[in-house]
Amino acid sequence: MMPMMKVDELAPLVRKLKWDAIGMLYAAQSGHPGSALSIMEVLVALYFGGVLRHDPKKPQDPARDYFLLSNGHACPGLYVVLAESGYFPKKELKNLRQLGARVQGHPHRGSLPGIEISSGSLGQGLSVGIGRAYAHRLQKKGNRIYVMMSDGEQQEGSTWEAVMLAPKLGLNNLVAIVDKNKFQIDGATEDVMPTLDPLPDKYQAFNWNVIEVDGHDIEAVLRAFQDAKGMEGPTVLISHTVRGKGVSYMEGSDHWHAGAISAEQYEIAKKELA
Repeated sequence: MMPMMKVDELAPLVRKLKWDAIGMLYAAQSGHPGSALSIMEVLVALYFGGVLRHDPKKPQDPARDYFLLSNGHACPGLYVVLAESGYFPKKELKNLRQLGARVQGHPHRGSLPGIEISSGSLGQGLSVGIGRAYAHRLQKKGNRIYVMMSDGEQQEGSTWEAVMLAPKLGLNNLVAIVDKNKFQIDGATEDVMPTLDPLPDKYQAFNWNVIEVDGHDIEAVLRAFQDAKGMEGPTVLISHTVRGKGVSYMEGSDHWHAGAISAEQYEIAKKELA
């Protein structure tokens, strides 16, 4: 399995991988930087902080834990993490969104090792994760399933059908993660769907364990994942984040769901993530 890095090594790695994500998005002149940056600390905690059992040399290891990226548009963040882990050569990152490339604009299971779900149509990931978690429990296997979702995705009816089912099945091996960066494609979530909040209360009403955390605090994220392992039933980690975290002109901007990065913006990001 992948060795665990020391906590003080993770923050510099986050900055490096955010820069790698900006580089591939700049090369593509398209893509989704906002969420790719907001989820990075959680991804680094999972893949390098000893949370996720995974082995890049054996991506189909039956003993592995599963990470499902439901908000597939954030895939540049996942791609750089997988490449850094050794799942595929880093040189492929520059091919993002190019015809025939394995690093597609949304993840495609089967194109790259380490991609566990084809995603991009929002609202599907939690249902897939429940199916996977239930199957492993029936087989008496110890695999854990982690599903990342966006906060805008919480407006999907399919998400709430899944939310209702998981506690009924008593899925101790399931952890959902909501990247609550407060934006979606059409603007701020509080404007698009004001009744989304209070989100923690909604999950609690459906009998989920709820952990709220600063999604940019690596140590807090690691503690949250450790706490989730000792809980009965499914757990949701509500990760409070900032869209575009780490690049000043992207942070909290309603523009940077997606967009092309100019040469000037690229240089600004380079200085801020150095």
